[in-house]
Amino acid sequence: MTITRRTALAAGLAAPFMTRIPAKAQAPSRNETLLLVQEYGPNSLDMQGIGSSQPINGVALNCYDRLIRFKPVPLPGGDGSTFNMTDIEPELAESWQIAPDGMSITFKLREARFHSGRPVTAKDVKWSLDRAIAIGGFARTQMAAGSLEKPEQFVVVDDKTFRIDFLRKDKLTLPNLAVTIPFVIDSELAIRNGGDDPWAKEWLKNNVAGSGAFKVESWKPGSETIYVRNDDWTSGKLPSLRRIIAREIPSPATRRALIERGDADISYGLPPKDFKNLLDAGKLKVVGVPVPNALWYVALNAATGPFTDVRLRKAVAWAMPYEKIMQASLFGRGVAMWGGPARPTSLWPQPFPYEFNPVKARDLVAQAAPGGVKTSLIFDSGAATIAEPMAVLLKEALAEIGIEVELSKIPGANFRGELNKKIHPMAINRFGGWLDFPDYYFFWNFHGSNSIFNISSYQNPAMDKLIDAARLSNDPAEYKANVEAFVALAESDMPVIPIVQPLHDVAMQKTIGGYQFWPSREPDFRYLTKG
Repeated sequence: MTITRRTALAAGLAAPFMTRIPAKAQAPSRNETLLLVQEYGPNSLDMQGIGSSQPINGVALNCYDRLIRFKPVPLPGGDGSTFNMTDIEPELAESWQIAPDGMSITFKLREARFHSGRPVTAKDVKWSLDRAIAIGGFARTQMAAGSLEKPEQFVVVDDKTFRIDFLRKDKLTLPNLAVTIPFVIDSELAIRNGGDDPWAKEWLKNNVAGSGAFKVESWKPGSETIYVRNDDWTSGKLPSLRRIIAREIPSPATRRALIERGDADISYGLPPKDFKNLLDAGKLKVVGVPVPNALWYVALNAATGPFTDVRLRKAVAWAMPYEKIMQASLFGRGVAMWGGPARPTSLWPQPFPYEFNPVKARDLVAQAAPGGVKTSLIFDSGAATIAEPMAVLLKEALAEIGIEVELSKIPGANFRGELNKKIHPMAINRFGGWLDFPDYYFFWNFHGSNSIFNISSYQNPAMDKLIDAARLSNDPAEYKANVEAFVALAESDMPVIPIVQPLHDVAMQKTIGGYQFWPSREPDFRYLTKG
């Protein structure tokens, strides 16, 4: 795409092209500058921090390095790449070796420098992983998902050698080191600026101390984030883009107009209807990747309220107007999770063997609650474009079988807190697990440890036994049998009703190449190109 002065001014690009460029440096050309328009940006620069918003994953991905990363896998059709959870390649670590007893892994670090100019050392790696555990919240939870739980596990052998001692043989450990949370921080710089806080939480909210391919040149919360390339990056091929402007535009109609006119290069987070229309129009490139380990679903409280009766949970599953929801909420931008086989496979997500059958649903309600049921359902107003049509269609369908539902739209800022109370009879939610394994999803959503993600408060010792056995199994046949068994149990007990596996959609100009999808679902500027 050729950007004229008119389109540059319309997109607000003229000033960023000309500011903050050192006198001796050549300003990035327009083909080296990308404009991303998104609904909202990072509320902090620290992905490990408490209360971090989704876009902070993008800061961590582009401005920090991890020991390892997932290897890109081309998408069918050649419109970019996705990843394979078991295919790992070097990032800060140039090599690694698992001990003969399988109980530790030793990494050799490459010659790399932080943005400050300091060399990256094993002490920085240890401090960063120690911090991820100590800081609490989601960072600690994610680390624990790969059995990374204690600072004693992280051992500095010498400046360029780092070891992790395993608590158990957990197949999730290595993939968990490749997600955005265990990024490596310039520990000396952070400590020097942290004051009385040994983890520099306040300072790192507002400053990047990484070694990644990009630096944050400026950050204006609620407005825009500007990234510039780190020309000294050594942990991969130097990106072709030199400058990224990530602009926050709350209105999806405005974002769509900007990209349709050619005034913006790329946009995430448009409503499904817009992505469908843009794809049908054919003027832009629209790439949709099924989000691994992710589902839109209805959770039914198995611990309190009417849905402690499994017959009512199954009634809702048979009454769900699946196809209407797919079209009205997602405009077909998803993978159907209904009408599956009677016997499950070891894949996840997979369709459950339920479909729209109001006769079966009505019979189950008559058995469990002959006088009918009055209940309530909550959904996130921040996701109302998708969740509200789901809720309205479900309310109408359940009224036909004797279940009267009051809908409650919860403000986006409060929705997670309401889910965590685990008091609501029904909730529409979307969960996406970064580590693409069935046992990972089931551990967080169905295990009796009752994590914050188990919003149904479902507890069943038989389920726990199957999940735990799968997590620690090294025998493929045993693993497959356990997965099939716990999926079958979920289909029988129905604490949640899967509706659809969503697509992660992105619209971009046809001149944009190198699109890379990762579990964090944030743009990776390192691979993008602009022709």
